[in-house]
Amino acid sequence: MIAVTGWHALLYKEVLRFWKVGFQTVGAPVLTAVLYLMVFGHVLENHVKVYGTVSYTAFLIPGLVMMSVLQNAFSNSSSSIIQSKIMGSMVFVLLTPLSHWGWFFAYVGSSIIRGLAVGLGVFIVTIFFAMPQFAAPVWIVVFAFLGSAMLGTLGLIAGLWAEKFDQMAVFQNFLIMPMTFLSGVFYSIGSLPPFWQAVSHLNPFFYMIDGFRYGFFGVSDASPWLSFGIVGVAWLVVSAIAVNLLRIGYKIRG
Repeated sequence: MIAVTGWHALLYKEVLRFWKVGFQTVGAPVLTAVLYLMVFGHVLENHVKVYGTVSYTAFLIPGLVMMSVLQNAFSNSSSSIIQSKIMGSMVFVLLTPLSHWGWFFAYVGSSIIRGLAVGLGVFIVTIFFAMPQFAAPVWIVVFAFLGSAMLGTLGLIAGLWAEKFDQMAVFQNFLIMPMTFLSGVFYSIGSLPPFWQAVSHLNPFFYMIDGFRYGFFGVSDASPWLSFGIVGVAWLVVSAIAVNLLRIGYKIRG
């Protein structure tokens, strides 16, 4: 029998937190992704060609799956931290002997689980519209994990920084959403003018989605190894920031 440690207990609590309202935290994002697919797929299916023989609907599915993974991983950790701070329940976690590493693994771990759960749900539903290929399944798993971990960590930082929901909305609406939508979810950046291609290459979210899409089609706008390196380094950087903020008790300790 596996002993339950402090961070395991906090991880379990965080998973239960979103799973008890699964219709809202998992079901609603799946429905949103399906609506995107129905609208964009119907309108652009016969007008946009990508990667030669790949249909636009099939091309769109991995992008929507990864977009759902990223957005929900961010929402999980950020909403949990800010709610705990505003409702005053953060004190109950502060009273425990958990280290800053325990906090990090629990909050980011639960974000990974939620992100992957939503992504799997989106994928299962959307394959009824078009069945994508599986050219390199390992890359699919690698980028799904890295993407959810990256956004779960960013959500943790945002939750620690924000003191009210308005500030959290600013972080999400003016940073996370634009970077997600401008990362190639709905298009290949190869179709963009050179200037905007260069701008897209400055967006780390592009590499998450492009590498994830490579796992399905074996074709991408950037090398999957380059994407892996950039996303991996970016995650290490934001993780170091998050762990340090937790260590000093940034905005959670008096």
